[in-house]
Amino acid sequence: MTDFKIEKIQARWVLDSRGNPTVECDLIADKRLERAIVPSGASTGELEALELRDGGDKFLGKHVSKAVSNVNDKIVKSLIGMDVREQNLIDKKMLELDGTDNKSNLGANAILSVSLAVAKLAARLKNEPLFSHLHQISYEKKNEDYLLPIPCCNILNGGEHAGNELAIQEFMILPIGADSFSTAIRYASEVYHILKGILSKKYGKSAINVGDEGGFAPNLSNSREALDVIIEAIEERGFTPGKEFILAMDAAASEFYENGKYLIDGNQLNEAELLEYYLDLIKEYPLKSIEDPFDEKDFGAFSELTNKVDNSIQIVDDDITVTNINILQKAINLEAGNALLLKVNQIGSLSEAINAAKMAFKNDFNVMVSHRSGETEDTFIADLAVGLCSGQIKSGAPCRSDRCAKYNQILRIEELLGENAKYPSDFKSWKKFV
Repeated sequence: MTDFKIEKIQARWVLDSRGNPTVECDLIADKRLERAIVPSGASTGELEALELRDGGDKFLGKHVSKAVSNVNDKIVKSLIGMDVREQNLIDKKMLELDGTDNKSNLGANAILSVSLAVAKLAARLKNEPLFSHLHQISYEKKNEDYLLPIPCCNILNGGEHAGNELAIQEFMILPIGADSFSTAIRYASEVYHILKGILSKKYGKSAINVGDEGGFAPNLSNSREALDVIIEAIEERGFTPGKEFILAMDAAASEFYENGKYLIDGNQLNEAELLEYYLDLIKEYPLKSIEDPFDEKDFGAFSELTNKVDNSIQIVDDDITVTNINILQKAINLEAGNALLLKVNQIGSLSEAINAAKMAFKNDFNVMVSHRSGETEDTFIADLAVGLCSGQIKSGAPCRSDRCAKYNQILRIEELLGENAKYPSDFKSWKKFV
């Protein structure tokens, strides 16, 4: 008979995709082990749960030995003997032990490492796929059909993820016209490689250097120039922009907001002017999703843009809501955005992240499960996107193992599910599954 009670918890530091330390946690029950690694963001919202770093000299102040010690010396004492199937109770226990609103005592990175490992181990001990276990703890039911996500591939970088003059942080392609996930990721990879050739020819070899998330970081300074070269790559491969592919942007506008102005494309725009800027881009390009278009405190501007676009356009809340149900409720009440960017490490526990997704769906918000710029080989978010049936995953370019690991996991899931794997026809496909 399987014993689901936690026998051992052991955390350590390992390196993320930027070569910075992060927390990894091993969890053992019934003599079987699972582990999870926590990612880290660069463009972060002010209200994110606290990622505990040591300060001091080691790793230039970024060491996580305090967070590791909090797992090994404090969390372990509270969780030994608890049943890994009780995700909510375990997460609640850690939150009570921390005792702060932003997890600043134990550290969100400490808590999350354990939280994710709990889900992985529960799935293993139940002898079922992680995505299936996540679906059951999210919706209290078991599906045969699952919605696989549209890969939102960041193929051109600016902002905090690159060293060029582009204000917009990410330019993404979404293969909306594919009939399966495997076809979608093939389409995206083909366009990515075509883009590489175009950038190299137009701007030189340095233009194909890649940013943190695998997207190219050419020396561009204008958003339209970036969108135009992506359209060129889509068309050169024989696809039709707006049919096989739509475009998306992560503006991360807080990063280019200064003294009441937005510094973009060499201009200083006020809120109203930036709103018109976005509306013009939507008219000119098959641009269907804009993330964090304004400063993270400006709910009014988010609301105004949301109400000026039709329901085919996503206005995605990231830094403004930080996967926090209390802030998300405010955004819902104000109609500030219509989609949630779901980042488990923004909030710091799996249960809280799932609750945010469920709140979003209940209020007709879309959900895009997302990686972080400082990623790892851990593929948890791939299973989470499938388990939640969110229909969207943001995991960078089809480049770099830390990004492709997530896409590869979804390919495996698609193979496992066979005809029960469904691919979205639009942003609202999740309604049939949740």
